Amino acid sequence: MSRCLAVFPCEDLRVKSSPNSPRDSALVRAARRQSVPHTPVWFMRQAGRSLPEYRKVREGVGMLDACRSPELVAEITLQPVRRHGVDAAILFSDIVLPLAAVGVDLDIVPGVGPVVAQPFRAHADLDRIPELTPEHVSFITEAVGLVVAELGATPLIGFAGAPFTLASYLIEGGPSKNHERTKALMYGDPELWHALCARLAQISGLFLGVQARAGASAVQLFDSWVGALPRRDYDTFVQPHSRVALLAVADLDVPTIHFGVGTGELLASMGAAGADVVGVDYRTSLTDARARLGDRYAVQGNLDPALLFAPWPALEKAVLSIVAEGAQAPGHIFNLGHGVLPDTDPAVLTRVVELVHEASAR
Repeated sequence: MSRCLAVFPCEDLRVKSSPNSPRDSALVRAARRQSVPHTPVWFMRQAGRSLPEYRKVREGVGMLDACRSPELVAEITLQPVRRHGVDAAILFSDIVLPLAAVGVDLDIVPGVGPVVAQPFRAHADLDRIPELTPEHVSFITEAVGLVVAELGATPLIGFAGAPFTLASYLIEGGPSKNHERTKALMYGDPELWHALCARLAQISGLFLGVQARAGASAVQLFDSWVGALPRRDYDTFVQPHSRVALLAVADLDVPTIHFGVGTGELLASMGAAGADVVGVDYRTSLTDARARLGDRYAVQGNLDPALLFAPWPALEKAVLSIVAEGAQAPGHIFNLGHGVLPDTDPAVLTRVVELVHEASAR
């Protein structure tokens, strides 16, 4: 490795190095539906609350402040790579960070999530959402540079929130179970809805592009809440804007991953939005996902995060089943069907990585 982060000791930086480049990594190859030496594995929310070292460095530091500190972002991003031996890092950040960067008054409240001070309600509120520029998120460019310098051949995944999910946070004022205000605006004022999502697509797309240009080897578009819609409405109100966000990195030669929660009925439409890889949550088997997607896309997923709390024989059986199902797809990236739960034992995650590598290398 070329350097150590100034505020953290060199002896703690044990990211694996290799003469190969991230472009030749198992993750990038799987995303491109190419042959791989083993099934690559990483975990959504791997850089976070399940790790004691994460809780230590985050002590007394607010989430948004942590996301704006390049040194701290780099340290947290690297932690799960050191501990688990995963095949990719994912940048420590938050999907609402670009909204805060353009001036939206919001905070990430512990135990709640993003909370918007003045929810979006009318055409006049569009004035509060200007275009994102690289200068708004220069700290992200710096953070990605620090991480990539330490990762060597291990790829970094950048990410952004998709327009629908960002719109829902803005309209609801925070997390929502039913998305009633979101749907009321979407169905009741389509013109305003599309105007809002167009602005959010620019923000999401540029945020992905900033990370890719700074050195991320792949990017993921998260649409956490879009499973609340039927496919017909997804195609009308959501897909055009997600496509714009993904098109923003189309000329950068980085694979794209498109993931949503509860999106089993939307998988084909999400792939058609422009992804190389379609993320599958734990409610849909990879076999069913492939039947809906065909062979045009690699798949990512999809162990139920709750199974990480099960006895090892049950967990092992589930992991091996997913590895076997994924082997039938044109490309497979092992992941959870959603994010790592806060109380997950990190040792179990490490053991799952080892099992996936061993089983798939056979």
